[in-house]
Amino acid sequence: IFNDPIHGHIALHPLLVKITDTPQFQRLRHIKQLGGTYLVYPGASHNRFEHSLGVAYLAGCLVKILHDNQPELKITRQDFLCVQIAGLCHDLGHGPFSHVFDGLVIPKAKKIKQIRGLPDDIPEKWKHEQMSVLMFDDIVKSLKAENENVLKEHGLDDKDVTFIKELIEGAKDSVAEWTNKGRAEDKSFLYEIVANKQNGIDVDKWDYFARDCHHLGIRNSFDHHRLLKFARVCKINGRNHICFRDKEADNVYDMFRTRYTLHRQAYQHKICNIIEEMFAEALVLADRDLHEGKPEDMLKISEAIKTAEEYSKLTDEIFEQISSSNADNLKKSRNILEKIVWRKLPKFVGEARLTEENKSKEDLTETWKAAVQKYKPTDPTVSLNAEELPVYVVDLDHGMKDKNPIESVYFYSKRNPNQASTIKDYQLSSFLPKKFNEELVRVYYRRTDDQTAEDKMEEKKKVEEAEKCFQIWCTDNFGLP
Repeated sequence: IFNDPIHGHIALHPLLVKITDTPQFQRLRHIKQLGGTYLVYPGASHNRFEHSLGVAYLAGCLVKILHDNQPELKITRQDFLCVQIAGLCHDLGHGPFSHVFDGLVIPKAKKIKQIRGLPDDIPEKWKHEQMSVLMFDDIVKSLKAENENVLKEHGLDDKDVTFIKELIEGAKDSVAEWTNKGRAEDKSFLYEIVANKQNGIDVDKWDYFARDCHHLGIRNSFDHHRLLKFARVCKINGRNHICFRDKEADNVYDMFRTRYTLHRQAYQHKICNIIEEMFAEALVLADRDLHEGKPEDMLKISEAIKTAEEYSKLTDEIFEQISSSNADNLKKSRNILEKIVWRKLPKFVGEARLTEENKSKEDLTETWKAAVQKYKPTDPTVSLNAEELPVYVVDLDHGMKDKNPIESVYFYSKRNPNQASTIKDYQLSSFLPKKFNEELVRVYYRRTDDQTAEDKMEEKKKVEEAEKCFQIWCTDNFGLP
């Protein structure tokens, strides 16, 4: 029994407890759920460990409701256990500061390897889910080393292990044929519980919405308890999918809206983003795999993704290792982390929403450089340098890029609970948006040299001039911000 601040007292199956008691799972205690966000929101210091317990619990709740309401689905005890294990293990592959690692560090490391002509063995579009599968394999191996029959004792076999791994990665919905090996096509709905590639409605989101809102101090208008009660499996185009009652359409929309709000206010917060960029930069500079000869006084970072054993050692504690190290090769990384501690952060210049004629980051950078060169400062003592004023582009959406996510959700009615269809426009509130994604362009002032006390006034003047230049650039390119 675990006492969880979000779900209260939750009971986990003995096999799940065995998994939580492994070093591979315990490492999640040392990985922040929201990366650098806690440096802006002081309460957001919760970890992947408790989130994983919550997802396992909610996965069990959803399977139980489907089993109790629809015995014809023939959900077995093994199905129930596998879905819970997948919920528990879905985030095993997260690296330092969660999405900072797979979203910023690994892509940067891969790019540097390609530019420098170094051997590039990082898989294309590497994601933490791939690592979660490797880590889960490692857990199974270590449990079996202690007791060869550990899975058999709980009624599981190798096919169930395959099923769990498929659930962690999320099944691609193929209209033509069923390619998953863990379960037959009649159990397709089980693949939508932990990582739903169909429409994004899964228990992973339900837990992190409730948990993150709680720790951030942001109100959560989405009620997953209610939606759980109205979940039902219906056959659509010959395949079983999880559907919801038609009157819950607004609640489902609130779920997608909550995702957008969390990204807008917290995950993509202008200061959180730049701090996470700095953390990523520090890790990339400390990575021995990006240097010829791989100096011994540097850290195994990108090469740690090759094995579960090495990856198990990679947690948020790497930042403490860098900060307390005396190695010459880690000096640049240490300086960046020191700036974060002393709050010597790049200054935010401005933000604008891009209009329909979206441009790439490269195009925006070019037009911004031209605007900086053309700009004549009102203060003759100030000169702007585009190198000190980098451009960042932020994508915000409701979970499915520019598509309305509600269009991918199926609903059933009270009178006809076994038939489901997408909701019609006239059944939804007219207050819902017509556009479901937006791109923001942000500019920061980043000094290229170390800050000194006498530079404070000069910096203030530069930021003020950069703001004026930014306003002109916005008006010329995409209307006022």
